[in-house]
Amino acid sequence: MQTDTLGLAALQDRIAYRFRNLLLLTQALTHRSFLYEGHERGEDNERLEFLGDSVIEVVVSHLLLIRFPHLAEGGLSKMRAELVKEATLASLARFLQLETVLRLGRGEDETGGREKASILAGGFEALIAAVYLDGGYTEVSRLIEGLYTPLFVEVSGMERDRDFKTRLQEYTQLHLQVTPQYTVTHEHGPDHAKTFEVVITINGRPYGRGQGRSKKEAEQQAAEEALQSLPGD
Repeated sequence: MQTDTLGLAALQDRIAYRFRNLLLLTQALTHRSFLYEGHERGEDNERLEFLGDSVIEVVVSHLLLIRFPHLAEGGLSKMRAELVKEATLASLARFLQLETVLRLGRGEDETGGREKASILAGGFEALIAAVYLDGGYTEVSRLIEGLYTPLFVEVSGMERDRDFKTRLQEYTQLHLQVTPQYTVTHEHGPDHAKTFEVVITINGRPYGRGQGRSKKEAEQQAAEEALQSLPGD
């Protein structure tokens, strides 16, 4: 299956962008296996992948800062990692039906290359780079924001569900510039079945208490209680 004019036009419809330089789009869709088999001379999409990887990180980072103004650096980094990982990029490639227009060598095509996450993710990165080079930052930012809007909703839900200790630490570092202190106040029971009690102090003041079969469980419970007592979490 090779890319034809209709395929390129349909892809441009799906991304709501018209290329001034169609050679850039063609290169973005050209896997190295296509050139290795001697179908034509030219350049594959690997250099565009390199650029697209950086463009996606910059735009996604910018959008995260705008959408989550109160989230600390650690939380932003975790969300970005989820949004730019290979599986996410491959999923976006499938949404755009890139597998229908990628230019692959026959051998790669016959061995399932159009379904490989690495090839799909690379094609998506190359496409993003091509839009950036052809239309500039404004156009590529618009495209990425449109594609990622549903994903921002998903990762924000993941952020809310993260462990309580991480959430508490990020909150206190952002708003109070301190780190919460966990202290085991009591241990009960035999060694094989102990129960731990933990208290959290912030700036010397107790904010939460927890109890559990392990220190970690008790700390999580105490952190959850502390978060409930802090404003704005």
